[in-house]
Amino acid sequence: MNRKDRKEVRKAFNNSLLVNDIRQMIEETRSTVATAVNAGLTMLYWHIGNRIREEILGGERAGYGQEIVVSLGRELTAEFGRGFEEKNLRRMIQFSEAFPDEEIVAALRRQLSWTHFKILMPIEDPLKREFYAEMCRIERWSTRTLQERIDSMLYERTAISHKPEEVIRHELSALRVQDQLTPELVFRDPYVLDFLGLKDRYLEKDLEDAILRELEAFLLELGAGFAFVARQRHIQIDNDDFYIDLLFYHRSLHRLIAIDLKLGNFKAEYKGQMELYLRWLDKYERQQGEDSPLGIILCAGKKQEQIELLELNLSGIHVAEYLTELPPREMLAERLHRAIKVARARLEAYND
Repeated sequence: MNRKDRKEVRKAFNNSLLVNDIRQMIEETRSTVATAVNAGLTMLYWHIGNRIREEILGGERAGYGQEIVVSLGRELTAEFGRGFEEKNLRRMIQFSEAFPDEEIVAALRRQLSWTHFKILMPIEDPLKREFYAEMCRIERWSTRTLQERIDSMLYERTAISHKPEEVIRHELSALRVQDQLTPELVFRDPYVLDFLGLKDRYLEKDLEDAILRELEAFLLELGAGFAFVARQRHIQIDNDDFYIDLLFYHRSLHRLIAIDLKLGNFKAEYKGQMELYLRWLDKYERQQGEDSPLGIILCAGKKQEQIELLELNLSGIHVAEYLTELPPREMLAERLHRAIKVARARLEAYND
């Protein structure tokens, strides 16, 4: 290659780098502008909804307020387009009702789009709605992921839902103010593993193999922040060999998470086995800046009273069922709501 050819190649290469750099600048700016526009529109919609709710639909004027909303929708649509039709104004009113605190909306708008808020608005339970909003903010869920989490009844399957309302409120407040994620907000029960394709009879090794084969889907079910570390982690204590089925690390909790897979119902002896694993991990694997390791015992069934009497939570152990086949939503909802009711009643009785 002569000198001229080398010069042309170098020039083409530099031009290519320039094009890529400019392309990246354009895409980053577009993204920033889109985020700013979305945040601005979200606050605009909240202010409009709040103003209408307070000045038109509230107090003595509520009787004819509905007609005013219709008229207002016509005027605004004529001037600003279909985005301000009556049905959209009513959605803005619903928005301000579901999220009455302007400061909370201002904080959420940086990560949540208007579409996120539209998905959250129909949730009637304020604590459940706040849970999804804050987890969406922390884990940066897309609107599709948010809808999937709601459809899979994530809140009802999360350990925090079994706590008294005062505890839930406190943990959500800590999450909102300090971004403090706790195991109760992360751990679930049951875990839905229908994607593994396991039917009828299978061995623990089959379950483990299926999880590793579908690791990406399993990580999604576990929740954001889990990173796979090892399978059948070998540990040796007093010349005896032990194996931890699955070992993960949770980035937000800053903890190792050991998972033990069991085919049948929970048994009391599983506690001692998991405690041994956790103490070994705490002594030999825990690094500076990390919190104590936690354990999840995944069983096909649970013995709730045994679990409560063993006080597994004091040992950092969470026991959960897994479902290899997803039951009808109505059946799952009834089961979860019943479990939440029983758990809260037991906690209240215990505290009394």
